[in-house]
Amino acid sequence: MEERKITIAPSIMCADLCNLEKSIKNIEKEGIDTLHIDVIDGCFSPSMPLGIDTIKQLRKITDMNFDVHIMSNNNEFFIREMIKIGVQQISFHFETSTHIDYYFNLIKKNGIKAGLALNPATSLSVLDYSLPQCDTILLMLINPGFATNKDEKQVSYAAKKVEDLHRLIEGNGLDVDIEVDGRVSLDTIPNLVRAGADILVAGSTSLFIPNKTISENKKSMEISISKGLI
Repeated sequence: MEERKITIAPSIMCADLCNLEKSIKNIEKEGIDTLHIDVIDGCFSPSMPLGIDTIKQLRKITDMNFDVHIMSNNNEFFIREMIKIGVQQISFHFETSTHIDYYFNLIKKNGIKAGLALNPATSLSVLDYSLPQCDTILLMLINPGFATNKDEKQVSYAAKKVEDLHRLIEGNGLDVDIEVDGRVSLDTIPNLVRAGADILVAGSTSLFIPNKTISENKKSMEISISKGLI
């Protein structure tokens, strides 16, 4: 049986925002090829870490895969901007989308992977008709944009939701990645991987743990991942 590949996707929000180029080079040095970029409108989610022009500049300095997570009430505007920049995957939220199929078609006709993001309490039943069109389902495990609130803990049903989604994907014979975002920590990674998570959005509780290097934190993450693969 082919060994599962777990992708570590560092969240750019957790990097040194005053020294982004240096941060990205440090991440690249560790052989990580995917960068998770949150695009936030300040309305759907109460923060705005990066502007479109900053993402444009980042595209010029790295060949990493840009995994973009749009948290906005106006999906089409940001989807079109990300297409222009040249990203590899775009996920948008079910909760703010009136025309999901239209967005999928817009993304895919430009050769970009399409993902659908779900808030923690959003039921998997909303995927009944859209799951076959998805390359990825992004499960938020805390409420979007509240990561800076240290009291915001990962939802208690995180692993169960991943497991239920994994079962749904397998049951339908689909090839859809499960991405998890929100307090994906060294402690929670084993259970999330065991439940079926394929892409781990890495933030301040894993790859960017303070007072440790990216290299040290990556080794710790790999140990946590291996526990989930046993």
